[in-house]
Amino acid sequence: MTDTPERPTDERTRRLEKVERMRAAGIEPYPVRFDRSTTIGGLREKFPDLEAGTETDEVVRIAGRLLLLRRQGKLTFATMRDGSGAVQLFVSEGEIGIEGHNDFDALDLGDWVGVEGVVMTTRKGELSVKVRSFQLLAKALRPLPDKWHGLSDVDTRFRQRYVDLIVNEDARRVFEIRFKVMAAIRDYLGSLGFIEVETPVLHDQAGGAAARPFLTHHNALDMDLVLRIALELHLKRLIVAGFDKVYEMGRVFRNEGLSTRHNPEFTMLELYEAFVDYGEMMTLTEELVAHCAMVALGTTQVIHDGEVLELAPPWRRVTLRDAIIEHAGVDVHPSMPVEAVRILCDKFEVPYEQSWGSGKLMLEIYEKTTEHKLVGPVFVLDYPREVSPLARVHRDDPTLTERFEAIIGGRELANAFSELNDPVDQRERFEAQAQLQADGDAEAHGVDEDYLRAIEYGLPPTGGLGIGIDRLVMLIAGVTSIREVILFPQARPERPEVIRALAVEEPESDIGSDIETSPTN
Repeated sequence: MTDTPERPTDERTRRLEKVERMRAAGIEPYPVRFDRSTTIGGLREKFPDLEAGTETDEVVRIAGRLLLLRRQGKLTFATMRDGSGAVQLFVSEGEIGIEGHNDFDALDLGDWVGVEGVVMTTRKGELSVKVRSFQLLAKALRPLPDKWHGLSDVDTRFRQRYVDLIVNEDARRVFEIRFKVMAAIRDYLGSLGFIEVETPVLHDQAGGAAARPFLTHHNALDMDLVLRIALELHLKRLIVAGFDKVYEMGRVFRNEGLSTRHNPEFTMLELYEAFVDYGEMMTLTEELVAHCAMVALGTTQVIHDGEVLELAPPWRRVTLRDAIIEHAGVDVHPSMPVEAVRILCDKFEVPYEQSWGSGKLMLEIYEKTTEHKLVGPVFVLDYPREVSPLARVHRDDPTLTERFEAIIGGRELANAFSELNDPVDQRERFEAQAQLQADGDAEAHGVDEDYLRAIEYGLPPTGGLGIGIDRLVMLIAGVTSIREVILFPQARPERPEVIRALAVEEPESDIGSDIETSPTN
């Protein structure tokens, strides 16, 4: 068997002929419904320790996809799986007759089938259902890939995720972890009094992060719009409105490169709480991440690059300045003359633009020399004001902001601030960003007058946190590519003519690598 779902067309033709013969015999290969009495998972919960060689009086009706068929004379063993698990089917001529047995053997791998039978165990103790009757529920026209090899082409796996999830147990495990993590976040934040809200996906201007947006047009209003690149500004409007604890877990979109860490659309958690600062956000971050790991894995320990990482609080705290001293052996600060910081950039072969100030250069040095060395988990604190336009000025140093990033395994997982709530200061920073935009910076954005108007009504002291859900799942599931944790990630075009048209491609981009999991940059 080959390893793609498009095996020879004669296999599909053979199955289509089966469908025609069934209909000619008055049998519908795609019936309307099937009444189950339980799920396979429910069956296993009810009979966890049934003694080997036992046949019960329990009659069940279950349904699922056939993943294995093995005939041994007058017996056939099959594996059926539904959304809750898998179970063996025991099919015998003595139970359903020769004709029924032959009809069952005529089924194909991948077919959806409903069965009625009694619960039993084989002599080896395998929980099974002894089939008394069965019904085809949906005929699969395409054969499944080889169970042991699955889909070997990576792009095919992601493009045809529905096939990957049928045959790839590792993929199913990753997404089961993802679903548990998202549920754990909602449960945990709900227990703390946070309310989940929904904010617009279509914006009249981008904001809340430094990233290139996707553009679209509203025909009825005849106006250009962008898909949101962050959740931040609308959530802080709700803090202004008097909701003290709000969060949103939603899709954001950034028109940037594809890589193992970046997908054009990804899931972000952002939360905001009135009357606290970034200190409380650190505590919330470490407790939330540890809780997610415990719910998904039953432990707060995860494996990263073969090393065990402990996610239980407390996590280490270190300033950005001290982290650079520790790992690069140089002292750099936003108050230093820009020429002096450029010399350090040259020393570490860090490329830079002439327009960048000392704060931006400091961040670039950190990302080149230090971030990848922070196995963590660790909170890196107090980022330059120049690169944090929505964060509050540090109470002890006006060149810094009260901002931290959570780093685990050398990658940013979370970003948080004591939020900037001074409307005059915020306008000045927006205007500085607007100047960068006018100078050609595609990731800078203009002045958001409506947001300024909102905080002029009074934004109380607020702590804000952003966590990239995809990266969190990568950490807990132990995978290294973001596409492994997104159900349907962006894939290269399947059509050959499109692939040829894209023969000259931009190199893999890490644009936004320091802000993708952040509410802002």
